[in-house]
Amino acid sequence: MNSFLRKRTDEGARCRYQPYHQRAQRQIERELALIEKLKLAGYFLIVWDIVQFCRAQGILAQGRGSAANSAVCYSLGITAVDPVGMDLLFERFLSEERGEWPDIDLDLPSGEQRERVIQYVYQRYGQRGAAMTANVITYRGRSAAREVGKVLGFDEDVIARLSTLARAHEWKDPSQTSELQFREAGLDLATRA
Repeated sequence: MNSFLRKRTDEGARCRYQPYHQRAQRQIERELALIEKLKLAGYFLIVWDIVQFCRAQGILAQGRGSAANSAVCYSLGITAVDPVGMDLLFERFLSEERGEWPDIDLDLPSGEQRERVIQYVYQRYGQRGAAMTANVITYRGRSAAREVGKVLGFDEDVIARLSTLARAHEWKDPSQTSELQFREAGLDLATRA
């Protein structure tokens, strides 16, 4: 796996870095040495394989997040940002000291194209070799109020007043209606701001 990853990375780097300069070569070598030491070559190759499948099928797949700090990911075509040219810190993505797997997020389109990628992964790696995860974002009261205010286009001062209305774990007198609380916070329910 290590030699295969090195070969794919070298091929990609020669295409992406024109010319393939020493700074990029040193960074890629440093990253590959750590990837090999941590025995993560297979992980990078799986993500590379999924991206290759997407390209062959005309499905947009884009790596994002801290993976953009990796020259190996850039060379493999997983990410679109040149971390060497932008002086990004690789250790934000992967370091031996953190002792955790790197997180390579792939954005895929929803619907039928996403399902084709999922079925490819199941077929290629088997049902026992594949899993799907998802993040579900939940908001607490103040954060929810701030997000709603942003969506509605409120000014920052209005958003700040709105978020004060959402207090967690607080007893409320039944006479404290929402309308009264909005008025006391200086918000006119008849207008947007």
